[in-house]
Amino acid sequence: MWRHIASNFLTFLVVLVFLLGGVILWGQSEYSAQGPLEESICLRVERGSNMRAVSRELEAEGALRNGTIFRVGAEYSNKTSQLKAGSWLIPEGASMGEITEIITRGGASTCGTEVVYRIGVTRADVQVRELDPATNRYVERAEFNPVQDEIPQIFENVREKPDTRYRIAIAEGVTSWQIVNGLQAVDVLEGEVNETPPEGSLAPDSYEVSEGDTRGSVIERMQQAQDVILAAAWESRAEDIPLETPYEALILASIIEKETGVPTERGQVASVFTNRLRQGMKLQTDPTVIYGITEGQSVLGRGLRRSELRARTDWNTYVIDGLPPTPIANPGRASIEAAVNPLETDFVFFVAKTLDPRDGHVFAETLAEHNENVARYRALEAEQGQN
Repeated sequence: MWRHIASNFLTFLVVLVFLLGGVILWGQSEYSAQGPLEESICLRVERGSNMRAVSRELEAEGALRNGTIFRVGAEYSNKTSQLKAGSWLIPEGASMGEITEIITRGGASTCGTEVVYRIGVTRADVQVRELDPATNRYVERAEFNPVQDEIPQIFENVREKPDTRYRIAIAEGVTSWQIVNGLQAVDVLEGEVNETPPEGSLAPDSYEVSEGDTRGSVIERMQQAQDVILAAAWESRAEDIPLETPYEALILASIIEKETGVPTERGQVASVFTNRLRQGMKLQTDPTVIYGITEGQSVLGRGLRRSELRARTDWNTYVIDGLPPTPIANPGRASIEAAVNPLETDFVFFVAKTLDPRDGHVFAETLAEHNENVARYRALEAEQGQN
């Protein structure tokens, strides 16, 4: 009898182990299978939360079929204790394993609210944006000038959220003074910038920052980025350009940056100035005259006077030969690359195509062609003045 009981118990254990193994395999399959989520969601994990609370939220959002399997899988992979607070973008169809990885790997939040401090050529403003998980695009919630406008309540609200992200967006063509001045209005930063960095030494780009970062550290990141961009461009420069040093390339790039806002014509603008340098012609570019007046510390806000075009300053390229002594703004990567690898053309003149700078320029090889182009532009100015 005891032998019969032992035999039955052994059979029971075998069946139990077999069933348990099947459950484990099924659970593993469920954990790695495509999830039921039909549209991306933004999952917010509060500080001090746990996997049980997160699994309930995910089940409510339709991202999980089984919260228990999710929690067991996270525990089995030693991820339970690594849960990170923040706002995390959960893509449609994400498996339990993929979701676990997203909410435990850390780093900056991947969705939710973002505050962008934009420093532009003519103004600086603040934008509050929120990522729409369904389209994976940011939707603007508010925009304001921090100096002139009333601070909207939505900005005050998002500043109190621990997972709000912050970025500083620097436009191409801003001056170093404008950048320093703009950073003073970025309220998540600390510290002062005692000296304005050399003109041209800061890379226009978008920089993510955290509350408590110093303004000096942001400036340092911009300088390091520009050094890398300039060094790489100079290394791959065309052999016959009339530039002796990377700094001269930076000067020329800043002029190209200020002369056109049309990305596709940077190479042509670069070719005009390159040809002028080769032929010993004066560059005769208005932005250098403006920099000689403002030294980058303000926007002129009006047209140039004839007397200003004739007045001697270190930057007036209607008067001086060759390049000015310093850059006149902080050029972006594309303008730096255009300066060292200009298009091969015979152009030595250009003038605006229309009164809208977004329409670009008309280029010419001869003075006669250029004079015709200028006459057409003057006619457009006269017509505009009559309306």
